[in-house]
Amino acid sequence: MDLQLEPFFDLSMDCLCIADYNGYFKKINPAFMQLLGYSEEELHSKLICDFIYEEDKERTAFYRQSLKNNRPLVNFENRYVCKSGEHVWLHWTSIPVENEQLVYAIAKDITHKKKLETERASHLGHLSKLNQELKQLNYTTSHDLRSPINNMLSLFDLIDLNNIGDENTTEIVRFIKLSAEQLKASLNSNVDQLKENETIKKEVQEIHFDSVFQKVQKSISALIHKANTKFIINFSELESIPFNEAYMESIFLNLITNSIKYARPDISPVITISTRQKNGEKVFHYSDNGLGFDMEKVGHLIFKLNQTFHDNEDSKGVGLYLVHSHVTSFGGSICVKSEINKGTTFTIKFCA
Repeated sequence: MDLQLEPFFDLSMDCLCIADYNGYFKKINPAFMQLLGYSEEELHSKLICDFIYEEDKERTAFYRQSLKNNRPLVNFENRYVCKSGEHVWLHWTSIPVENEQLVYAIAKDITHKKKLETERASHLGHLSKLNQELKQLNYTTSHDLRSPINNMLSLFDLIDLNNIGDENTTEIVRFIKLSAEQLKASLNSNVDQLKENETIKKEVQEIHFDSVFQKVQKSISALIHKANTKFIINFSELESIPFNEAYMESIFLNLITNSIKYARPDISPVITISTRQKNGEKVFHYSDNGLGFDMEKVGHLIFKLNQTFHDNEDSKGVGLYLVHSHVTSFGGSICVKSEINKGTTFTIKFCA
């Protein structure tokens, strides 16, 4: 080897080698010897294929034949067995020189990368399984809950409201029946949505904000009435947007129920919802006067799954995760500003 190239060969952190067409190493740099754990004499004394992991020998032999046919080999990966018994992954670039009957090659140790890929595949498999189980649970829950809801509605039909003397009690019964009807409608819609998602992509249609708000408000009217919730609504600047109807209903439902759930005990909830369109941006503003968050402590966790920030036994840490998921699945973004006891503001920017 040219003496000028000797330092480059010896000092390289990558594995460099020269092999002959008979399948033996002719020269190996120190980095290669250190990685495999063999001495130079040991590496010269055996065929190269003897150091290759058993499952990769046949495939390596096939590509080695291409090298002997004077075709360079790039982006080839195989495993070598170290003296310790461990195996390492190598990424090869090999150039044949036919008149010398030699192959000049450089290999990078990608063992860590392969381990990460294996872990990633394992995590993806686990997540896929969990997602399938969650989807099945969602379907089962939505389907099976319809029977007791239907039974409840049948019982309501047997109640003669004329026999109830107290007007407040009569009104409460009406609210309960209305809630049950809306729950049945939501469960039916959920089952239909799950079926559709098995075969088609999320449907996009022109969604009118006021219609969705009215529907959600009606579905939780008893909860709104009990909390004495006030709404300030203005959809005049942007009345509708292309979106998924079920997702939009979920956004409204989770934001409103959260505002009621985390209302300050000393004042009634006041919820302000508005939309605007400016410079091509379609923006949805939602704010309340509730308990709020300490943004420095929990701001980075607000949209994470299973995160709760207040002592409320009904908190499951799912609502805001769903809101974020619905918005971002259609290319939008959502940000939040909040102060303790001063309320919270969510700003959603929909993809144009």
